[in-house]
Amino acid sequence: MQSPSGGRLPGPRSLLLAEVAQATQRLAAAGVPSPRFDAEELAAFVHGVKRGELHTVKDGDFDARYWEAIARREAREPLQHITGRAFFRYLELQVGPGVFVPRPETESVVGWAIDAVRAMDVVEPLIVDLCTGSGAIALALAQEVPRSRVHAVELSDDALLWTRKNVEGSRVELHEGDALAALPELDGQIDLVISNPPYIPLTEWEYVAPEARDHDPEMALFSGEDGLDFIRGLERTAHRLLRPGGLVVVEHADTQGGQVPWIFNEEAGWVDAADHPDLNNRPRFATARKAMP
Repeated sequence: MQSPSGGRLPGPRSLLLAEVAQATQRLAAAGVPSPRFDAEELAAFVHGVKRGELHTVKDGDFDARYWEAIARREAREPLQHITGRAFFRYLELQVGPGVFVPRPETESVVGWAIDAVRAMDVVEPLIVDLCTGSGAIALALAQEVPRSRVHAVELSDDALLWTRKNVEGSRVELHEGDALAALPELDGQIDLVISNPPYIPLTEWEYVAPEARDHDPEMALFSGEDGLDFIRGLERTAHRLLRPGGLVVVEHADTQGGQVPWIFNEEAGWVDAADHPDLNNRPRFATARKAMP
């Protein structure tokens, strides 16, 4: 159909797209940080299409379960718990209650680690991911550094239900146990230790987003009064595991910039300790190199 001026008139808006617009308003009113994206992602999930294909869903195929999913997200249940999947770099992971949902900011941490490992003069780099959770970091390193040998450590039984699903068929070797006491048989052999540990101060509990505070496991979030208790222990574990010249990479809160590199100090056997920004230019992770003897 053409307009009097000769241009093409827009077709009628689909029922699904109209519902997505309404859902976006509801999610925004509920304080969801990315209401449009989440409304579209849930629509795509419920209707079995990609986000860019929502306009192809016929009105007669609209699934009322969409509003059930929106109600759950409106109550601040994580998007990834509703869909059962999380995307991380080139991976699609299975996630749900009991496991920490990987965040986009961790992708820049892993990107730095991948570049650092590739720059090493090591044929088959040996990597350890402590507090692996869903396995996101370990799997990304195994996928993007093809000749690496990756060990992942997780303590939580609830998290391990998801980790095992995600690492099945991969080259990641999963270990159940305490990250700070892990893998003594590999002491002094590791090229890279990486971790996204718990780092939120207990005093910040009330300020944590509901998606994390009410749904992520507490042991993956909180670590003492200043949030750095676990990282202090991790410093000793990384020093034990790494070969001389090996690297440690630790994610931290953007409010902890400058504090974490001081933990990896020269007196403790480290050099080149530094902070690095995430994609929003906020301090997000610290790195250090084990000193040569």
